[in-house]
Amino acid sequence: MQEILGLARRAVQEYHMIAPGDRIAVGVSGGKDSVVLLAALAQLRRFLGVPFEVVAITADLQVNNTPGDFSSIQRLCEGFDVEYHIRRTDLWDIVFNVRKESNPCSLCSRMKRGLLHDMVKSLGCNKLALGHHADDAVETFLMNLFNEGRIGCFSPVTYLSRKDITMIRPLVLATERQIQRAARREAFPVVSSGCPADGHTQRQSTKEWLARLEQERPGVKKQIFGAMRRGHISGW
Repeated sequence: MQEILGLARRAVQEYHMIAPGDRIAVGVSGGKDSVVLLAALAQLRRFLGVPFEVVAITADLQVNNTPGDFSSIQRLCEGFDVEYHIRRTDLWDIVFNVRKESNPCSLCSRMKRGLLHDMVKSLGCNKLALGHHADDAVETFLMNLFNEGRIGCFSPVTYLSRKDITMIRPLVLATERQIQRAARREAFPVVSSGCPADGHTQRQSTKEWLARLEQERPGVKKQIFGAMRRGHISGW
């Protein structure tokens, strides 16, 4: 976990993600990325040198119209002295049964993000922390390039003027492998989404293609990530 804490602290300082008095909501889906992010921010409170609060939030999609079991996340939050809030939603039912979306991930992502934004505001938070990492950034960059013909990615820090919320991504300098290793070593609880679209998305295809490319050209993901940072792509 020390490796992750070092990378998160570096990202926070390099991109000026946290200011004194911030009340930061951490979007916790239950996956390894969001759980490691929660643990990192909870521990950074002790030695970052900047006073800030951490609140964990979950928008439960209620897959198959069944409430998710986030009791393990609740216990983790209690151990870190972090307040935890869950909002049960009909999002899964709307996307799969009502709308019957052919591209469910796009609509689901937009609706879920809107729910999280509403939770952030209702809880008096000014920032939303998301668990995107370096591999996510490379995949997003390539998806935008190949699928939309544009050069761009999400930014480490994004201000949403309509909501007056700042989104931060403290794990952007960490790789997925480093996050997986931390989650395994710390035995953090991971809650499976159970979504039928998992593993069958455009992002998953891009991830698999990159993995094959990495085998042929070791270090290529690191090179792409470095080029994004050196080229100041989307605020990097």
